[in-house]
Amino acid sequence: MTEACLGLGANLGDREANLCRAIRQLSATDGIRWLAVSRVFRTAPWGGVAQPDFLNLCLRIETTLTPQALLTACKAVEQDLGRQARERWGPREIDIDILMMDGAEMASPELTLPHPRLTQRRFVLEPLADIAPDWRVQGREVVQHAAELRAAQPEVMCEPDPDASQRLLDALK
Repeated sequence: MTEACLGLGANLGDREANLCRAIRQLSATDGIRWLAVSRVFRTAPWGGVAQPDFLNLCLRIETTLTPQALLTACKAVEQDLGRQARERWGPREIDIDILMMDGAEMASPELTLPHPRLTQRRFVLEPLADIAPDWRVQGREVVQHAAELRAAQPEVMCEPDPDASQRLLDALK
């Protein structure tokens, strides 16, 4: 079994329900079992496209799937939940990214591990630090990257949403 961390985000439709459905569908996939879910964070959109705020979280899983097979499973869940092809970094019903897989490093046209912009995004690092603080990327722990980016970008909205977090946990029971 391999451990992996996924980043999930939604800013269209019922964002909380979309995140919950995504976790359930991923967990129902053969070869995937979720181990931990981060708090839900309310975050500003990234990439310069005007759109609603996101809800983001990270999911730590155990899997027997290869990185490519896991990517295929994630894309199938996105499609099933109604994700439509729109502009890059635009609004979406659900977005699921593979962030890290047990220290694996790879680059292909479809998938780069660890995620190439992982250390540049508070909406990824803050929830990732909840569930994998000691995982290492670029030679340093996730929690270190999160603290540095938080200090460097205090103006970037990335706030825990305790109510959404509790509703999500209750729905996943």
